[in-house]
Amino acid sequence: MNYQETISWMFNQLPMYQLQGASAYKKDLTNAILLVNHLDNPQERLKCIHVAGTNGKGSTSHMLASILREAGYKVGLYTSPHLKDFRERIKINGNQIPENFVSDFINANKVFFEANDMSFFEMTVGLAFDYFAKEKVDIAIIEVGMGGRLDATNVIMPLISVITNIALDHTQFLGNTLGAIAQEKAGIIKPGIPIVIGEYTNETQPVFLAKAKENHSEIYFASDLISETYPSDLVGDYQAHNKKTVIQTTTILNSQKKFKISEANIKSGLLNVVKNTGLEGRWQQLGESPKIICDTAHNKNGLEIVMKQIQKEKFDTLHIVLGVVNDKDLDEILPLFPKNAIYYFCKPNIPRGLDPQILKQKATEFGLKGEVFNSVSESYKKALQNAAKSDFIYIGGSTFVVAEIL
Repeated sequence: MNYQETISWMFNQLPMYQLQGASAYKKDLTNAILLVNHLDNPQERLKCIHVAGTNGKGSTSHMLASILREAGYKVGLYTSPHLKDFRERIKINGNQIPENFVSDFINANKVFFEANDMSFFEMTVGLAFDYFAKEKVDIAIIEVGMGGRLDATNVIMPLISVITNIALDHTQFLGNTLGAIAQEKAGIIKPGIPIVIGEYTNETQPVFLAKAKENHSEIYFASDLISETYPSDLVGDYQAHNKKTVIQTTTILNSQKKFKISEANIKSGLLNVVKNTGLEGRWQQLGESPKIICDTAHNKNGLEIVMKQIQKEKFDTLHIVLGVVNDKDLDEILPLFPKNAIYYFCKPNIPRGLDPQILKQKATEFGLKGEVFNSVSESYKKALQNAAKSDFIYIGGSTFVVAEIL
């Protein structure tokens, strides 16, 4: 199979949470362990930082990768989901994994994948570990897909574990209280490995403390320990917490004496995240006059911060291009959106996308008014057509809506 055939096979033959949702979720690590054993345990040849959390884990992972690259290291970065190209998930020093490596890996292991019913995510994790090990990266930043305890990435023994924050998301898998979700995320805490917590609540802190104690792991609450941070090219208000998490993580990394990261590396790393890693979709500006912003925030915790940031902007009329996936709790997120906006309801082009008629009907209950469009691009074109130079256009509600615009 060539690259395009390989990608089509990966997307169509095997369960993929990004597209299908619940049917792709695995309930234990049996397959992940089987996979890395089959690949001769490439993860054991890697020095890693493991990053979990409800929101901010992508930004945090990219910031860490940027800083370590500025410090002169060869840095592997594994994140999900991708926005435009599957290869965004696996990068070394900002460069995507080559197409031929993806094809060769899948072709070499296809029989094993089919025989053992490997999921899309499990295969991709194995691909990342194999690639990073063969390329002999100095360090790999590994982002959890969902949860932590049962995530396929949780076969690594990292130098540091990081949990950015806990909010209600994916409750059908992870539990419907902050404490229950924290328990799942805390599953990445390993014996004797330091753990950095970005943000905590009264409900989540005891869970983290208990798990750290059980594992004899030093625990660091970044929000309490780091008072000042540095400017970044990631300008969303929510990045303030992520920057503290990153700085605390680099402090521990330095103390382990395995890596040397200067203050200058941290400063330049934070200022050049997009250039060094190619990260997109985080309070990303697409246009001026009217100002156009897209953002991948998609749950209550993330959207609350983004909606507050929109209210700080100066504009005459607010236009919101909005689409969501069908497992989203609309009663929880729609009240966050402003009533004094014109809405363009759309459906992201994936099987999990919610019918925009249903979205409009539900939005009307919360006083949000607008029209339904056949596609994300059609709704965006209409917003551009309607908006005056002094207006503001926001595009969001789902990672997949942003992906289609980009």
